[in-house]
Amino acid sequence: MSLVSWAHEVSRRNLANALPRRWAHVQGVAQKARTLAAVVGDDAPLLEAAAILHDVGYAPDLAKTGFHPLDGAVYLRAIEAPDRLVHLVAHHSCAVKEARLRGVEEQLAAFRDEESTVRDALWMCDLTTTPDGEPTDFRSRVAEIKERYGPDDLVTVFIDSAEQDLAAAIERTTERLRALHVA
Repeated sequence: MSLVSWAHEVSRRNLANALPRRWAHVQGVAQKARTLAAVVGDDAPLLEAAAILHDVGYAPDLAKTGFHPLDGAVYLRAIEAPDRLVHLVAHHSCAVKEARLRGVEEQLAAFRDEESTVRDALWMCDLTTTPDGEPTDFRSRVAEIKERYGPDDLVTVFIDSAEQDLAAAIERTTERLRALHVA
């Protein structure tokens, strides 16, 4: 079984019935990842696998700390997923900033942020896909997150603090697409 097929099955098993809206989101993120395959070259399967699994830590049976990037990474490590995949899930969408706010930064430090083209592309995929799996732009996605959580929620504080880093990753990915004459 390919890495992508395996990842889709793991994600489906954990999210499809328990969290159908989250399942729709990750499917949209994976679809976006397929459009960025040229940007990451040989790592395209890794990007798609990370996209479909990035929110697996939301699954009720897997949520141990309540911080889904960490819970997802711990689960994936336990089922012996490839290290890079585990680390990408742990650090998706600038997770370190939210980890600080939640007091779990030390636990997240067990996983490495590879700060790579794949990482940037994963962030772009997540932050340009609605909760329902539809394409959107970054500004609209940030506004939707803030509206959904409200002004005083920790997630809103996080997204405010991470917005510049997230935008920079999206811009780097967009520039890489332009350089390939794809965008």
